[in-house]
Amino acid sequence: MNFDSKLVFLADTTNHTITVRKKFAAGRQLVWDCHTKQDYLDRWFAPEPLTTKTKHMDFRPGGYWHYAMIEPQGQEYWSRLDYQTIDPIDRYIALDGFTDETGTVNPDMPQANWEVTFSDASGHTLVQTVITYRSAEDLGKVIAMGMEAGLTSTLERLDKLLLTLEK
Repeated sequence: MNFDSKLVFLADTTNHTITVRKKFAAGRQLVWDCHTKQDYLDRWFAPEPLTTKTKHMDFRPGGYWHYAMIEPQGQEYWSRLDYQTIDPIDRYIALDGFTDETGTVNPDMPQANWEVTFSDASGHTLVQTVITYRSAEDLGKVIAMGMEAGLTSTLERLDKLLLTLEK
């Protein structure tokens, strides 16, 4: 790639946020679609070597995405993203939480608000995600769980997927 696609990961313990910025070698509509359509999400939204399986997807305000990240040995990690605000190809805001297979949020695990914005950047697309946790303790838990490495691997998978879709 002839541009800086390096991921920026900033943790702010004062405001208990993680800000992630990454530029992708694709147009905004395609990058948006990869973030909002089940067929694409199931192809990239998990760190290597995990895979993703969607149980329910309803991308609209008040809708949600319920999915599992699955280890090669079969262990499933369920999550749910409840969509609050959607401004097509510009941004969406959603509540994120760890769940069980039925979609019930686990109150003992960190929950967060995700604001994901998409903007044009010299023929590419810049995606910025601001993840806000309820407390510095929750932020610390997800960092200790490997959030930075997990997001880095996951977004590298999106890079690879976009290269196959842009042909």
